Amino acid sequence: MRYQAKQRIERVAIFGSADLEQTDPVCQQAQEAARVLAKKGYIIVNGGGPGVMEAATKGAAESGGQSLTVTFSPKDAPHFEGNSNNNIGTSTMKGENYLQRVGMLIENADFFVIFKGGTGTLSEWGLVWLLAHIYRGHHKPFVLFGDFWYEVLEVIQKHFLIGDIEMSVFKVVNNVEEMLTAMDDLMKEVKGV
Repeated sequence: MRYQAKQRIERVAIFGSADLEQTDPVCQQAQEAARVLAKKGYIIVNGGGPGVMEAATKGAAESGGQSLTVTFSPKDAPHFEGNSNNNIGTSTMKGENYLQRVGMLIENADFFVIFKGGTGTLSEWGLVWLLAHIYRGHHKPFVLFGDFWYEVLEVIQKHFLIGDIEMSVFKVVNNVEEMLTAMDDLMKEVKGV
C-alpha cells in the first residue's frame, strides 16, 4: 500500500456500517455529507457495500458528482457484506482480498469521514489512525462523525497508551458544517498546505 498525503483534498473516503438501512439517521447523515462534498467537487470513495457505503454513493450521485467504489469478491468469507448491487459508483476497483481492499481505499483517498460501524469500520479507522500518527505532518487526516465517538475515545484513552500526537490528527464532528470546517483546519496541519 502506498501512503502519500497530497497538498489538497481531491478524494474523500466515507467509512461506516454495512448493516444499516438507508432510512437510518447515520445513513442519512452519510448521504448528506457525500452530497455536499461531491457538490464541492470531491470524488467520494467507499467500500462498495450497502448501508453507509451505499448512502455515500447515492449522495454523490444526487450532486452529479463522482464516486469510486472499492471492493472484492470474497471466497470463503461468508460474513463479508462489502458488495451491493445497489451501490454502483461512477468507477469501481476490485482487490483480491479484504486487506488489499482496505489498502486500496486508503490509497485512493486524501481525507476520511468515519461514521458508526462494526468491525470493518473499526479496522479501517484503526489503520487510518495509525498511518496518520506515524506519518504525522505528511498524513491523511480524518474526522469521526457523531457524538458517540466522544465516549469511544474516552474508553480508548483510559485503557490504551494514546498520546497527544494520535489525538491531533482528527476531529470529532456532529454535522456537515463542522465536517467542512474540520477538513480545512486539519489540512493546515499537513506540510505544504
